[in-house]
Amino acid sequence: MAKIAKRGMQQNGGPPRPWGVEFTDFVAARGDALYRYGYVLAGNAEDAADLTQEALMRLGDAWSRIRKKDDPEGYVRTTMARLHVSRWRRLRRERLVATVPEVTYTDDRLDGDVGLWKELEGLPPKQRAVLVLRYYEDLSDQEIAELLGVSRGTVRSQAARALDKLRIRVTDLETGRVG
Repeated sequence: MAKIAKRGMQQNGGPPRPWGVEFTDFVAARGDALYRYGYVLAGNAEDAADLTQEALMRLGDAWSRIRKKDDPEGYVRTTMARLHVSRWRRLRRERLVATVPEVTYTDDRLDGDVGLWKELEGLPPKQRAVLVLRYYEDLSDQEIAELLGVSRGTVRSQAARALDKLRIRVTDLETGRVG
């Protein structure tokens, strides 16, 4: 890990970007951050682990080609977002289960407002993906559209609908209309 940190910080002062290292070192250095990104996209730990694992398997297959590029982590994040949208397109409906879990899962490793992440979990997957890519990854509408394979207008409408839903929930919580 110390060898990776010596390679320097990202230009914006973010975490070290170990592109000159081997695949296993890359996974060790960035695996937790990629898992957290998957959790924000998927909304639960199991799907986050699946997204992360599948994306890292694909990266491993292409490592000799990808490590020469500027941003292998970007490749993994793009792959994760596309896998999430593909899974959403396949399912497109709620999964019903025989028994309801007694306790909800809370990931203490996620930084920030736990209440916000809980509210994001209540959004449809496509709207959640748009908000995560826009506000967590700081991507433009055009970049999100290219990443998800939709038009810029779709990105904007999904973001607007998601934000409206979040506003309504906050208003309902403040006025006590939610039980």
